[in-house]
Amino acid sequence: MADLQGKTVLITAAGQGIGRASALAFAEAGCTVHATDINEQALAELPKRDNLTVERLDVLDEAAVKASVARIGSVDILFNCAGVVHGGSILEMKDSDLDFAMDLNVKAMIRTIRAVLPGMIERKDGAIINMSSVASSIKGVPNRFAYGVSKAAVIGLTKAVAADYVGHNIRCNAICPGTVESPSLQDRLRAQGDYEAARAAFIARQPIGRLGRPEEIADLAVHLAGATYTTGQAIAIDGGWTI
Repeated sequence: MADLQGKTVLITAAGQGIGRASALAFAEAGCTVHATDINEQALAELPKRDNLTVERLDVLDEAAVKASVARIGSVDILFNCAGVVHGGSILEMKDSDLDFAMDLNVKAMIRTIRAVLPGMIERKDGAIINMSSVASSIKGVPNRFAYGVSKAAVIGLTKAVAADYVGHNIRCNAICPGTVESPSLQDRLRAQGDYEAARAAFIARQPIGRLGRPEEIADLAVHLAGATYTTGQAIAIDGGWTI
C-alpha cells in the first residue's frame, strides 16, 4: 500500500460520524487534511491537529466547491462523505425528497470530482473515494427508496469515473457500509417513536451482532486511498449483512 505521508486530503461532511472519524484517521496517517462540512459547530469540535484544517463548505453550491478546491490547490485524495437518508417506499416518497437525495448524494460528488480531477490528471495520480451503501444496487432495503436509488447511482458514477481515468493512474472506489453508529442514525432511531425498539431491530439484522463503528469505515477509506491497484470497486463493509 502506498505511503500517504504528506498527501493532501479533502473530506466532505467531516464534522461528525464517518467523515469525522476519517478526517482523524487520515491525519493520523500523516496526510494534510482539509475537513469540510456545512455544520461549522461540528467542525469546531474536531480535535486540533497541525495537519488538519476545517472549512465550511456547502457541497450543493458548485461555485463554493470550485472556490474551496482552488484555495486548497492540489488534492491527492478526495473522500465524498456527504449524504442524506430518506425513509419511505416509492409510493410514500415525495418527488422533492428524491430530488434532494440525488442532489446531495450524487450530484455533490460530481461537483467535487470535477473540481479535483484536472489536478489529478496533470499529476497522473489520485484517489477518489465515494460513500455509497449496501442499500443500493447491492441490496434492496425496505422503506429506503430514494436513498437506495441515489446510492445505486453512486456506484454507477464510481465505476464510470474509474473507467474513464484509470489510464491516468486515478483510482475511484465506493465504500458501501451497512448500519453504522452515527449522530444521523441516532436521529432516525428517535424519529421512529420507540428508540430502544428501533435500535434493537437495527442490531437484530446484523449477523455480526452489533452496529458498525465510524472508525471501522475510516480504516477502509485510508486503505483505499493507498490501494494503488484497486479501482472501480464497490466494497461492502456491513458486518455480514449481505452474506
